[in-house]
Amino acid sequence: MPDFSHELRCGGIVAGVDEVGRGPLAGPVLAAAAILPLDLDAMIIRLIDDSKRLSAARRAMALAALIDSGAIIALGAASVAEIARLNILQASLLAMRRAVARLTVRPDHVLVDGTMTPSLPMNCSALIGGDGISLSIAAASIAAKLARDRLMVRLDQRHPGFGWARNAGYGTQAHRTAIMSLGITAHHRRGFGPLLRDVTAQG
Repeated sequence: MPDFSHELRCGGIVAGVDEVGRGPLAGPVLAAAAILPLDLDAMIIRLIDDSKRLSAARRAMALAALIDSGAIIALGAASVAEIARLNILQASLLAMRRAVARLTVRPDHVLVDGTMTPSLPMNCSALIGGDGISLSIAAASIAAKLARDRLMVRLDQRHPGFGWARNAGYGTQAHRTAIMSLGITAHHRRGFGPLLRDVTAQG
């Protein structure tokens, strides 16, 4: 389970950062940055884990508890157009920079899930599997996942048929079948995967 050991080693004000949405065929990539109080209640700590291991209800409960506890959380995104222009890796790093920039408190150190860190004006550390070992990163993963899933639900209402409320834009069989019958939208990542490249070429 994640804990504060990495945050305590860094010292000062530490923000955890994670992103969601690198792999989907549609929708933006979204990142969150989270600064947690180090005296976080043990009951709240038990709610927090890598967002992929939690149900949607558990994620919502954990985020509400974090906000009530005084956690500082900010979001950043990179659009489909920015993904196309920059590539998905650089767009993910851009979303992370935007999330950190929107924090109302400037951190002394940033912990990032993965192997790469965005260019920021403070010290950064990459933690492989960070969302499973750092409470701050886990909190960021929960916030990012909730925000992106809710966004995809709203987009699903505007563009029905692709199942985005269920698949969050990932390339499920139902989503791929819908692309072949309905075509692509402005929210699809043109050229992102063989199917979208083929459909774009046919258009």
